[in-house]
Amino acid sequence: MGHCPYDLCDGSGLIYDEASNTAYNCRCRRQIIALRKARSLSAVIPRRYHDVAFERYPVTEIDSAVVAATRRFANRIDEHLDAGRGLWFMGPVGTGKTTLAMLVSKAALESGRSVAIYSLPRLLNEIRDTHRPDRSHLDLLDRLTAVDLLHIDDVGAERSTDWVLEELYSIVNARYEDQRSMVITTNILDREALCEQITERTVSRLTEMCDELPLLGHDRRMDLRSA
Repeated sequence: MGHCPYDLCDGSGLIYDEASNTAYNCRCRRQIIALRKARSLSAVIPRRYHDVAFERYPVTEIDSAVVAATRRFANRIDEHLDAGRGLWFMGPVGTGKTTLAMLVSKAALESGRSVAIYSLPRLLNEIRDTHRPDRSHLDLLDRLTAVDLLHIDDVGAERSTDWVLEELYSIVNARYEDQRSMVITTNILDREALCEQITERTVSRLTEMCDELPLLGHDRRMDLRSA
């Protein structure tokens, strides 16, 4: 049995009232259910980002205002996840979007919350795999909805077929309706162009769910190649 982060129950997610001989849900029950459903999802910080930290390069070279906003979010991760708030990093390639998103996911994992981390192409491959007889599309969507934080990189990078657009909308809408947090990155800054790429209804929901953090500048990966 686990530990209640609020010190209200014995880790079961239920509080027993001896006076009335009844049990009721603890504040942590939703987290317990999310952790169970997230076990088969990808909750591993990629090796490249294991040592990423606010005090280390390349974070120290990223726009300080955006880094400060990310740090404030990470420092109050439980509050934001409980409220279903997220972050949306947008900007050209190589500006630090994924690095900052990983810092948020690390903060959530260190706080004992359930996290699923995917690039959009990889997530869509997972969904395609559910068409096998032994896999359930609805079960995967249910688990993607239940997890405390869903981190998706490269939204808008996949070729926009009708199937891709519907699957992305289904995931975003399910989390929107259940007030679940998302952290996403996109290479597109212009809202109109993004609406054309992933549909206006998906952009509208993400806008309401997430604080937008634009990152400008050149591709820092090119700096590493020329160093």
